Amino acid sequence: MKGFGGPEQLELTEMEKPEAGVNEVLIQVKNAGVNPVDWKIREGMLQGRLPHKLPIILGWDVAGIVEEVGPGVSRWKKGDEVYAYCRKPVVQMGTYAEYIAYDADQIARKPRNLSFAEAASIPLAGLTAWQSLFEAGHLEKGDTVLIHAGAGGVGSLAIQLAKQTGTYVFSTAREENHAYVGSLGADLLIDYTTDDFVKRIKQRFPEGLSFVFDTVGGETAHKSLACLKPYGRFVSILEHFKSEELEKKQIHAEYVFVRPDGKALEQLTRLFEEDKIVAPTLHEIPLAQAADAQELSRTGHTKGKIVLHVA
Repeated sequence: MKGFGGPEQLELTEMEKPEAGVNEVLIQVKNAGVNPVDWKIREGMLQGRLPHKLPIILGWDVAGIVEEVGPGVSRWKKGDEVYAYCRKPVVQMGTYAEYIAYDADQIARKPRNLSFAEAASIPLAGLTAWQSLFEAGHLEKGDTVLIHAGAGGVGSLAIQLAKQTGTYVFSTAREENHAYVGSLGADLLIDYTTDDFVKRIKQRFPEGLSFVFDTVGGETAHKSLACLKPYGRFVSILEHFKSEELEKKQIHAEYVFVRPDGKALEQLTRLFEEDKIVAPTLHEIPLAQAADAQELSRTGHTKGKIVLHVA
């Protein structure tokens, strides 16, 4: 994309093949994940938050094959199958491309039992769930948890990770997605279009829950505070709360903006290969139709994850 705006800003074009720099690997992209942050960058919504440099190749999720290794890299070799969350300091060279050069320390081995398309759906969503639940939220066995948007990419992985910890999980999802979300391990499902999730939760746990993971923001996030018991934990990937509001409700809140983490990705690889978690359901779309993929993401009602087929 050469400028900010609508989906018409996306175009296929030829660019010079990147090279692996010091401590980098060059990845031949097989599939690239599509995330809401992609169309938000396209529309210029993050210009005040992250450095940008036009023209921009969008995309932060990748699964592919190591094409070459740069100076200082000993862990990886040509032909290795890898995946990564490729967020660079400057938004410019992303994963909607045939090749991307990226930090060798932030790459992980692709799970052997996942296809490239499945693997491309994991990094951003998986790391978001991991960092929100375990690093920011300190989730532990015996917690009672509400995970919003359980049918989405982040929610579907968060449910599975939470169940691995030994928690009781509520999740919100449209009724048509209940079977899917239930198959991921959610204990109680709430149709947010017809039910009051706060009321349903208080019926089951009158004292409130110990943890809420918010992936929706807005009114849903604010209502969710009422689901927590005193000294409960609230983690959001969209909302910051004023300290006075939290102090009044005796709630500890954290905001998470996911960061690259190769070591955590390796932990996810292990869980996939041990069949303890599964990849989200997929919508695979050709790279040439990236604009359509982003518009599908923009609806906010996609079950699972959208990935682009590159090669």
